[in-house]
Formats: sequence, structure tokens, C-alpha cells
Amino acid sequence: MLAHTMDRVGVDRRAHPRIPIELRVDYPKLNAFFADYTRNISKGGTFVKTAQPLPVGTRFVFRLSVPTLNEPIVLAGEVAWIREEGDEPGMGIRFVYSSEEARLSIERLVEDLMAKNLGKALSARLLSKP
Repeated sequence: MLAHTMDRVGVDRRAHPRIPIELRVDYPKLNAFFADYTRNISKGGTFVKTAQPLPVGTRFVFRLSVPTLNEPIVLAGEVAWIREEGDEPGMGIRFVYSSEEARLSIERLVEDLMAKNLGKALSARLLSKP
């Protein structure tokens, strides 16, 4: 199955702006652990580059290694779509939060990553903040 966040006329339907960033992602698959890398991240999810994506709808727990943190972040996610062809095969992961507090914590982390990678002015514009 091939799915996109772009509609048929090329309009981006993403709910949150994304930043390009490479972070290590570790996750289980068939009694083994895989280590792949993100290509981008937003408040709502991430894209994991992998030649062996999990099926759409699969919920799983993964660890996201952020260089500025001592320990990886443990997140729950659901495979929202997969791309099996092209230069960057992989899977779009929608974050699944256990609580409102968990959602806010991840959103703050993503905002910090955006500010560090894009600069405060550009990230504030992308996030529609004054």
C-alpha cells in the first residue's frame, strides 16, 4: 500500500509542520529489534526510513534517540502509511499519547528541536507563534 500526505492535486494535508532531522529509532519487529532513522518529525508524528515497513495500522512502542538527551524517549506510535518504492521507502508514524501531559511533553520536545535546527524565528513562524 502506498499512501501520501499530499492529495491528488499536490496540496500538503499535514496537520503540523515538519522539520528534516535524522534521529535513531529503535523498535521491535517479529521478536527482533530494528534500528532505523527518521527523516523528519512534527508534533504529530515522524517518517522512518526503512526498507521493511510495518503494516499500516500496526501500533508499537519505539525509542527515539535525541542527541541532546541522555536517554532515548519512549513513544507509542501507529503506522499511518507506508511508502514501498522510490528513493526513500519507509513508514509514516502517528504518535499515540497515553495522556494529555505526554502529548504536551512531546510537542515541547519537537518545538525545541525545530528551534535548534531551524532557528527560533523560522520555527516560530512555522508553528504560528508570535
